[in-house]
Amino acid sequence: MPLPSCLPRDKKSEPIKSECKAIMLLRSCIAAIATFLLLLGSAQAQMRTQPRLPDPRAEFVRQCAPHMVGRWAHPESVCSCLHDYAAATVEDSDLREALLRGISETGVPTIETHWVPPAKQSQIAATFTKIAKPTLQCMFEPATQQAQASSGG
Repeated sequence: MPLPSCLPRDKKSEPIKSECKAIMLLRSCIAAIATFLLLLGSAQAQMRTQPRLPDPRAEFVRQCAPHMVGRWAHPESVCSCLHDYAAATVEDSDLREALLRGISETGVPTIETHWVPPAKQSQIAATFTKIAKPTLQCMFEPATQQAQASSGG
């Protein structure tokens, strides 16, 4: 039996028109499902290839270095040292995060009181006392500070 054609015919072919509509509807549904599956597959592929979030240390150095340009010969080294040695001496995470924020925004060790929970604001002065020596070493002797750390002393 020949397949029905979807071309216009005379009035006798009324049942054939409904068959054509059904075939066209089926084809449209198949095309829509295939398009959906293709889009779903490409979206999943994009999610798999999205870049990871930046390393917090690298992000800190990226934000800090522009503030050090003109002050120091090697701004990235100073910023890395401040992150790795000065800020690392601060055990409290809130105070450390506030200190890192201050350095990355201004280029100098700064802690704004509103960056720290009220219960810890009394510890800000002690934090600056604690970071004073490593900060000065990072700013004035960054190569020596890094050499001491790598040699274990």
